[in-house]
Amino acid sequence: MGYDVHITRKENWFDDGPEISLDEWKSFIEKDDEMRLDGYAEAKLPNGAALRVDSDGLAVWTAYSGSTAGGNMAWFDFRSGNVVVKNPDVSILSKMWQIAQKLGARVQGDDCEIYGSDGSIVAT
Repeated sequence: MGYDVHITRKENWFDDGPEISLDEWKSFIEKDDEMRLDGYAEAKLPNGAALRVDSDGLAVWTAYSGSTAGGNMAWFDFRSGNVVVKNPDVSILSKMWQIAQKLGARVQGDDCEIYGSDGSIVAT
């Protein structure tokens, strides 16, 4: 398991409320030179097998400084009207904040804390 952080327009990411549409997310990705829509994520497991997740809104932040050839990538997934990243570091949280500004949204963790431009918690 992990900890998810959401780009959301909702009061709380899990509430009913204004959503980011899949088309809007895809349109954003097309305009951002640092993002690429892949539609899937794949990682090699220690036993050599591959774990693959398919999702129409799954994108990768190509400029992420923490990316490695072994599969450490910054994956952004579209889910239920939100854009979600699992276990983001400060760099990813900052990118999420930049994206949220362009989408008229905010960055909120699983526990409903709000993140600011530098990736730190600004409200709980």
